[in-house]
Amino acid sequence: MKNAARFSGKVVIVTGASAGIGKAAAMLFAAEGARVAVVARRAEQGMQTVTAINDAGGEALFVQADVAKASEVEAMVARTVAAWGRLDCAFNNAGIPGDVLLPTAQHTEANWDAVLAVNLKGVFLCMKYQIPEMLKLGRGAIVNNASVFGLIGSTAGHAPYAASKHGVIGLSKSAAIEYAKQGIRVNALCPGWTHSEMVDGAIAAHPEIGVKMTTVDVPTGRLADPVEIGRVAVWLCSDDASYVTGHALAADGGWVA
Repeated sequence: MKNAARFSGKVVIVTGASAGIGKAAAMLFAAEGARVAVVARRAEQGMQTVTAINDAGGEALFVQADVAKASEVEAMVARTVAAWGRLDCAFNNAGIPGDVLLPTAQHTEANWDAVLAVNLKGVFLCMKYQIPEMLKLGRGAIVNNASVFGLIGSTAGHAPYAASKHGVIGLSKSAAIEYAKQGIRVNALCPGWTHSEMVDGAIAAHPEIGVKMTTVDVPTGRLADPVEIGRVAVWLCSDDASYVTGHALAADGGWVA
């Protein structure tokens, strides 16, 4: 594996690691020497990430968990620590879009509850059980995946999603302040449009959305590759970002600018 020194001996949890940004980040962490707990609801796809890491010479294990359920998150952290004895970093990436292309008043209560449960409560639960393990080490780094729609209002008709991602940023900043003197850094990552099952599927169904993304929203004129976002998550967890905490970092091709 290349660049093993940066995360050599460290243990990292990545949620939502069965595809997209989560999978890319998990593989990048492993390539830099981390032992990676690959967490996802979809077992087959999650195991594919584990296999890809192990085949490349890394070390990973799969943990099936729904981050909206406290018992499963607690068990996920416990299994990781049982396997490797510690927890150094976490990329809390799991999230769902919920219904899209609807004005706020047309969203259902059920959709609101589902989106907030995974995207916001899930991040809270992950930190609730991750932070105590990091406190035992006297240091740690957490990156919570928010979105550009945590910085601006939704232009895709998914207000519950935007609300959840704004919440992730507030939660991350609060935790960063609370644990800064105890050696734990907490940041939020705010990706712009990125190739994924969700985004690519939406573009296939509504080609006009893809045109708007690349001609109106994003100055660089293209969507990000998941690896480009994964690299930012890895950097924020690394000692190279040792003085960065409480920040919401937009990796968006210039969109917010």
